Amino acid sequence: MPWSRIDVVLWAILAVVWVAAAPFSRKTVRSETFASRARYIVPALLFSALWSRRLLDVPWLDARWLPDAPWVGALSVAITASGVAFTLWARFTLGKNWSGTVTVKQDHELVRHGPYGITRHPIYTGGVIALTGTVLALGTARTALIVPFAIGMLWSKMRVEERFMSEEFGDAYADYRRRVKMLIPFLW
Repeated sequence: MPWSRIDVVLWAILAVVWVAAAPFSRKTVRSETFASRARYIVPALLFSALWSRRLLDVPWLDARWLPDAPWVGALSVAITASGVAFTLWARFTLGKNWSGTVTVKQDHELVRHGPYGITRHPIYTGGVIALTGTVLALGTARTALIVPFAIGMLWSKMRVEERFMSEEFGDAYADYRRRVKMLIPFLW
């Protein structure tokens, strides 16, 4: 089975849905600064450089650390599919409040149901789960080393989102923060 190809198709489905749903968001009334965005864009650029063999051609990075076995491939696809599904569930639950950057929308609502009752940032939770599946599908040191960059990028963006939501929703968001973990249900 071409497990890594199935993995790519799952990510492509996520990307197509993302782009198709973007125009249906509400009007932005407040957005983060460029300097704020740079805090997670820079790790994303490092992530891309590490991912690209053309930019960073180091042979040991492409060595497999997992067996190229059917059970690894099947597990990787199941994990990626679960992460993509959780991300899509969160995206559609967020509805018109969604934005690709940190913003406050016109008539912004504090969504606390569905996946937002499980974790405050379920889109990122699903992304980390899907990325874990991709790491298993490709099984190389290069892909495993990408995870810290991805988590650093998400951590930076989550901190900005947390600040925006706290400023927008005050005590309601403080209560939500006490009840629901940020990224990993019941832990963190």
